[in-house]
Amino acid sequence: MENQTEKKSLVDWIRESVIIKMGLIGFLTLVLLVPSVLIQDLITERQGRRDEVITEVSEKWAGTQLLQGPVLILPYRNMVSEKDKDGKVTFRETLSHFYLLPETLNVEAEAGPQILHRGIFDAVVYDTRVKTHGKFHNPDFKKAGIDPATVLWQNARVVIGLSDLKGLKNNPEIRLGNSSYSVEPDFSSVNLFRHNLVVLADLSAEKDAGFDFSFDMDLRGSSELNFMHLGKNTLVKVGGKWNDPSFTGRYLPEERTISDTDFKATWSMPYFNRPFPQQWSDTEVVFNDKLVEDATFGVKFILPVDQYQKTMRSAKYAILIVLLTFISLFFTEILRKKSVHMFQYVLIGAAMIIYYTLLLSFTEQVGFNLAYVIASGATTALISIFIASVMKDRKIAALFAGILIFFYTFIFVIIQLQDLALLFGSVGLFITVALLMYFSGKIQWGNK
Repeated sequence: MENQTEKKSLVDWIRESVIIKMGLIGFLTLVLLVPSVLIQDLITERQGRRDEVITEVSEKWAGTQLLQGPVLILPYRNMVSEKDKDGKVTFRETLSHFYLLPETLNVEAEAGPQILHRGIFDAVVYDTRVKTHGKFHNPDFKKAGIDPATVLWQNARVVIGLSDLKGLKNNPEIRLGNSSYSVEPDFSSVNLFRHNLVVLADLSAEKDAGFDFSFDMDLRGSSELNFMHLGKNTLVKVGGKWNDPSFTGRYLPEERTISDTDFKATWSMPYFNRPFPQQWSDTEVVFNDKLVEDATFGVKFILPVDQYQKTMRSAKYAILIVLLTFISLFFTEILRKKSVHMFQYVLIGAAMIIYYTLLLSFTEQVGFNLAYVIASGATTALISIFIASVMKDRKIAALFAGILIFFYTFIFVIIQLQDLALLFGSVGLFITVALLMYFSGKIQWGNK
C-alpha cells in the first residue's frame, strides 16, 4: 500500500513538475524544427517551379537581351615567316583581323514591359525599339604596327551582338557613311560575340575620314534589357512604362527618374573604366563571359513584390513564433492555475506549422499581404477557440489571441522593412524577453 502511494506521488510530481514540462516543451519545439525546414524546402521548390515557368515563357517569347556593338573588323594581309627542318626560312601571306570600337556610341531605347500569366505564375516580357547611332574614327594603324596598304577596306565587316536573335521583330538595316546595308546572321569563323549579326561592306571611300553609323532594332525580350559599354564615349538612354526597375551591371545610371507609372535612366561613360582597349589585332582581346560581364549594364523589370522571398523570410521565423507562443501559454497556465496537456501543445504546434503552408498556398493565389492576413487570422482564431475549450475561460482565449496577433504583426512589420529590419527585430525581441522576465517573476517556482 505504501509502495502504491509512493508511485502515485511520483507520477503526480512528474505530471505537475514545472521543470519537466519546460523540458518537454523545449523538446517539442526542437521536433517542430523538422517540419519547419520541410516547409522552407517546399517554398524553395515552388519558387523553382516559378523560375521554370518564367524560363519557358522566355524561350517562347525571347530571352534576356544584351545589345553589343557595333564593332568594325578590318582584314589585312600579314607576312609570316616559317623555318623548315633544314633551317630554310620561307614567307607566306596570311589574313589577320584588326578590330576597332566606335568613337561615340549613342543608344536610345523605349521599353514596353507587360506581364504574361502562365497558370498562377507571372513573367515580365517587353517590346522595345532601340535606336543606335555613332561614329567610327580613322584607325591608328601605325600604333598597331600595321601597314595601311595591307588593309582590305573593301572586305570590311561590321558586327553587332544580340543575346537572343529570336527577339528580332524586324530585318534591321545599318547605315555606314552614305550607304545602307542589310544585316545578316554571322556563321563565319570570326565570332566576336556569342550571337552575331554582320554587315559585309566596302568602306574604301570612308577609310581616310571615318564614318557615321546608325541602325534601329525592334526587339522582344524578357526580364532584362542590357547594353555593353563599347564606345570611347558611350551614352545610353532607357525609358519605359514600369514603376519598379532595377538597374543592374557594373555601371549605375548618372540620372534616373522613377514615377508611379514609368521611369527614365541615362548612362554616360568614357572608356577609361572599360576593361578593353579602343583597337586591337586578332586574339589580343577575347570577349569571354567575364569580360562581357565587366562591361555590361542595363535595367531589370522586376515584379513589384517577390512573394516567395517574403514567404521564405516569414517561414524562417517559424520556430521563434512557436517557442514564444509555447512560453506564453506555459506562463498563462501557471498564472491561471489551468493545466494544458502536452498533447494539446502538440496540436497547437502543428497548427502553427500548418500556418506556413496556408500562407504559401494563399500567397500564390491572392498575393502575400492578403494571404498573411488570411493565414494569421485563421490560425489565431483556431488556436484561441481551442484554448477556450481547453481552459474553459474566454478571457484567457482572448488574451492569447491578442498575443498571437502581436507576434504575427511583429513578424509582418519586420518582413516589410529592409535596412531597419535587424534593428526593429532586435528591439522587439528585447522587449518580448523583458515582458517574459517580468511575468516569470510572478510565478511561484518553488514549493514554499
